[in-house]
Parts: sequence; structure tokens; C-alpha cells
Amino acid sequence: MRLLLKILVSSLAVMLSAWLLPGVDVDDYFTAITVAIVLGLLNVFLKPLLVLLTIPITIVTFGLFLLVINALIILMVDDFVGGFTVNGFWWALLFSLVLSFVSSVMEGLGEQGNETTR
Repeated sequence: MRLLLKILVSSLAVMLSAWLLPGVDVDDYFTAITVAIVLGLLNVFLKPLLVLLTIPITIVTFGLFLLVINALIILMVDDFVGGFTVNGFWWALLFSLVLSFVSSVMEGLGEQGNETTR
């Protein structure tokens, strides 16, 4: 149940982030759910491998190269999911930053709601 709720929150964050950024387009909510699932799978399986392979450049850039990895993963999701369009690397980078911020805010609001009901 918790996984389903996390996917729904992530898909809402995808929709809101796409609404805020003119260089990112999501056709409908089903596409946003698909984006959230594919993004989650790539973050679980591919991102650790990319981070491991790029440790030297990540150290040299004081961790900023991780933002590049996030943008590349967003561009991969763009290739895999029809109905989800990102207009280039810089929009992917900005989308990953906005998506992280929106997801954090939404999860924080959800945790506040859980604390008041306990």
C-alpha cells in the first residue's frame, strides 16, 4: 500500500513539475504514473551503477556530477515513455531539480498529516 501511495505522490509531482516547466510535457495522468514507475526503476537499478562508474568525476566536481546523472536518467525516461517529452539536457536538469523539490514538499506534507493523526 505504501508503494502505491509513493507512486501516486511521485506521479502528482511529475504532473506539477511538468506544469511549471515549459520545456517538459506530460500528456495525461496515466503517462505521469508511467514516468514515475520507470523513473523509480531506473533510479533503483541503473543509477547506482552510473554513480559507481563515475566516482572519480563526481569527487572532482564535489558531487555536482550527480545532477548530470539525474538529467541523463530523465532523458532516458523521455526515450522510454511515450507522451513524456523533455526538450533537451538543460530542461531535464531543471526538471530533476524541480521534481525533487516538489516530491520532498509533498512527502513532507504527508508526514505532517500522519503525525497529527497519531
